[in-house]
Amino acid sequence: MTNHRIARISEEMKRELAQMIRDEIKDPRVKGLISITRVDVTNDLRYAKVYVSILSQEDQHANTLLGLEKASGYLRSELAQRIQLRYTPELIFKLDDSIAYGTKINEIIQGFKKEERKGESDV
Repeated sequence: MTNHRIARISEEMKRELAQMIRDEIKDPRVKGLISITRVDVTNDLRYAKVYVSILSQEDQHANTLLGLEKASGYLRSELAQRIQLRYTPELIFKLDDSIAYGTKINEIIQGFKKEERKGESDV
């Protein structure tokens, strides 16, 4: 199977899952702003790692992931109806903290810039 096909399937799954999580999941544990950052599908289309970024309180992240894991059967069956594949991959949800990490790095850089400006004004 070509990498282009896997990439197209991953992007289609990402778009459909984002829409389903936003509009159809009614689990109270799944709250906050949830965005799907990446979907990695194996070459045999049996498994898909879904990386989610959760913008809510830190203590809610594990609870939100648990809610998504409980809804994975529903999400998988809905994906099977929306995307025509021989096998619908099993969904494995992973927390992606790259956005929070990027924000932290940005804050550090801004702190250095402030110190640099402060040092220039002292001279």
